[in-house]
Amino acid sequence: MTPTLVPHHPARDWAEIQERMLVPLYEAVYERLGVGAGSRVLGLGCGSGLALLMAAARGARVAGVDRDHARVELARERLPEGVAVTEGVPEGLPYDVFTAFHATDRILPELTALTRSAQPGSTVVLGGWGPAERCATEAVLRVAARLADRRPGFRTDLDGLVAASGLRSASSGRVACPFGYASEGSAVRGLLSTGAFDEAVRATDLSQVEKEIAEALAPYVRADGTVWMPNVFRYVVARVR
Repeated sequence: MTPTLVPHHPARDWAEIQERMLVPLYEAVYERLGVGAGSRVLGLGCGSGLALLMAAARGARVAGVDRDHARVELARERLPEGVAVTEGVPEGLPYDVFTAFHATDRILPELTALTRSAQPGSTVVLGGWGPAERCATEAVLRVAARLADRRPGFRTDLDGLVAASGLRSASSGRVACPFGYASEGSAVRGLLSTGAFDEAVRATDLSQVEKEIAEALAPYVRADGTVWMPNVFRYVVARVR
């Protein structure tokens, strides 16, 4: 049965429900790179700013970029005064770490710009889904492709992005990022906020997409009504040549 949902507000649902699911990824990357005092971090596709807030808590100077105006506004509310969050990549790029934890093919122009503007040796980290067989959410995300009448396209070729943008691949890693929700309705809202279902909503309608997401979630709903989906995410560390 389709859960009763509160009004859908994608940016706020992302900030309040979904963004924290990748905290293990953020922490693993910052630990591996030694992000801390003296680090200068620019988040590409920074969303509502949680990853930047975590870097700032480690002592780093941070700034963010996101194309979604609503998420930018939420990031500005959340981050300390003086932290720049914009809808366009700033000029000069005085940073030594660039993160794109939610990398998609759409970020290629920004990555290509980095190869021309950032200091040689600067670090670029791209994050995305791990192996399909280790991502329970894969079955749910396939709903988006089916309703939009296209092949599944939510999985990004991180190594391909590195090569296409002229960066030099250095290393990679995998991190467990389980998706846990307080209820089925919360899970539907959180997943809708990722943007993966936007095309499906345009092709059908929101209520139909909500219904089919809820049906796909059924195997992951526990006896107490919570939802738990184990996932593994992958990240690639690259360098500006």
